[in-house]
Parts: sequence; structure tokens; C-alpha cells
Amino acid sequence: MKRLERKNVLITGGAGGAGAASVRLFAREGARIMIADRDGEAARELAEELTDAGHDVGWVHADVSLVEGARAAFQAASESLGRIDVLFNHAGIILVKPFLDCTLEEWDELMDNNAKSAFLMTRLVLPQMLERGKGTLVFTSTTGVRAATHLEALYCASKAAMHQLARALAVEYRDQGIRCNLICPSFVRTRHGEHEIAQLRSYGVFASESDVNAMQGRICEPEEVAEVALFLASDASSFVNGAEVFVDNTFTAV
Repeated sequence: MKRLERKNVLITGGAGGAGAASVRLFAREGARIMIADRDGEAARELAEELTDAGHDVGWVHADVSLVEGARAAFQAASESLGRIDVLFNHAGIILVKPFLDCTLEEWDELMDNNAKSAFLMTRLVLPQMLERGKGTLVFTSTTGVRAATHLEALYCASKAAMHQLARALAVEYRDQGIRCNLICPSFVRTRHGEHEIAQLRSYGVFASESDVNAMQGRICEPEEVAEVALFLASDASSFVNGAEVFVDNTFTAV
């Protein structure tokens, strides 16, 4: 039996990078999926690719950092899938910039995209999970919640807010059938990761591929993040709740 057979999954930020890798893997493992992404064209192309291959994948153009965007994503998923068994809060952005150069607007943007988006989506999806007495939440965090990084104070702060929200949800709703876990990747070979490395290097921070290799052996591939997401989304992780899975090859251990 496929690991996500008969599971309905809503993935935010699923149009690119590790999100897209997760969509592809989840589809191969039998999930019915709704992709929500503010890059509507990329979401459409991915959904069409997988639909043509025989999978049940839909898409919606939605910025889930906004109340109306989150509602649009939830409505599209509810109409297409019916119940939502798994919510994968993957949407997020990064900013590399000296703290004293950061603006209030940038603080709000990071908090909205990395913390508020997860709050909005979880608040919409959780009631139906509680009604059924079962549901799975997966959040994409970062190694930056443990190993704070140069020039990423706003990013680390916003991810830390989302991170602790997820852990608190696991504690609050454990006895009502809800599991909530976190994936904490280090540098990943995605547009997001490559942009981060380029920004760090522009400020003189050692972040070449050889530097990354020294910190974590090699750069992480998006498919390796997706495999962890699959485990947390599946019933194989039935007794894993409130966990922080660091996908970093010792980055935070040394």
C-alpha cells in the first residue's frame, strides 16, 4: 500500500523547491493534493504535469500570508478534496540583511509570510480535523531556530515564532488526535537556498559551496527534505508529535 493512500493533502508554497519535491513524492505515494502558492503559473504547471501522469493534483493561486489568500487556499482544497487529512505549512520567505538596516515593513513581511501564514492556515483547517478526531500538521522551519545565522535576525525570529506555535499546537491538541511536527532544513539546493547563499556572499559571509560543504558535508537536495515530510505526513510517524526533525547532516550538532 502506498504511504499516503486515501490521504488528502494541502501544501502551501508547493510550487517550487522542496515544496514541489514534496508534491511529486506525495503524489507518487497516493495522496490527493491541493497546491497553494502565490506563484500561480508554477503551481499550474506542476499540477498539470502530475495530472497528466495520472495523479490527483489541483492548484490555487493564493498568497497565504493574507487572510483572503488563506481562505482561498482552504476553500479550493475543501471543494476539491473534501476533508483535509494533512496540512503542510511550507510557504515562507527569507531576508538576508544587517539588523540595523531592516525596516518595520520588512519585519512585518517576514512575520506575515513565515508565522502568520501558518497561523491562518492552521486556524482554518484544524476545526475539521478536530471534528473527525484525527489530523496531521507539518511545518517547515529552519536550522536557524537553533543555530542563529549572520544577517538573518528577522528570518530567524519569524521562523522561531512559527516553530514554537507548532510545538504548542502539538501539546494542546495531542489528546484530540492531532499530530504536529517540524522539519528544520539547513542549506538546500533550491532557488530559496541559492538566493540565501548569494545574499550572504554579497555581504562577505563565507557561504560558497565549499563553505557549505564544511558546515554540513554537502548541500541538501530538495528530495531529501521531501522524504522527511512524507514520513511526518504518513501514519508511519503515528507516535511522533511535537518533534523537530533537523535535516542538516550535523549542521546544528557541531
